[in-house]
Amino acid sequence: MRNVTDIVRESIAVKEALIGNAQLVQTIGLVAQALIDAFKADRKVLFCGNGGSAADAQHIAAELSGRFYFDRPPLYAEALHVNSSFVTAIANDYSYDEVFARSVRGSGRTGDVLVGITTSGNSPNVVKAIEVAKNVGMIAVAMTGETGGRLAGMCDHLINVPSRDTARIQESHIMIGHIVCELVEASLFGERRN
Repeated sequence: MRNVTDIVRESIAVKEALIGNAQLVQTIGLVAQALIDAFKADRKVLFCGNGGSAADAQHIAAELSGRFYFDRPPLYAEALHVNSSFVTAIANDYSYDEVFARSVRGSGRTGDVLVGITTSGNSPNVVKAIEVAKNVGMIAVAMTGETGGRLAGMCDHLINVPSRDTARIQESHIMIGHIVCELVEASLFGERRN
């Protein structure tokens, strides 16, 4: 049986590989700037993902629309899966592959941002949502694992965590989400306050 220390070391190793990749670190900064620019232009940021990635999408959207480090005005950020009636209706009437794409068609506008989260980079409903986002003039961001999967080359910004282990990728996704939230909040409302 593996021990706790080894698992924590594996998680740390992925994060060390991330900060050792200058291009990836730069991309995270570019994604934060894309969100900052969108919010300054009174645009919105939409998130999508499945399972644990849906939880991450909802978590990051909540940090932006609620608060992160301090009280400040809310930002328009939304996870596309939180309307269960919509998701189940579209899955039933069309297909599960359409649940995010249809939502992006309905609410996405030029200059908005879509962040698709999928450890494999191959989730059909996230891939379709990114395709639609690009077609309507949104900025498309993907958070994936090492290869980027089908989303590699499809989006404006690819944050491909240097791992093939789903748990380690998801741990890094939420860390990256928190980094982006902190940079956005500091840029729009001032530095962190205690």
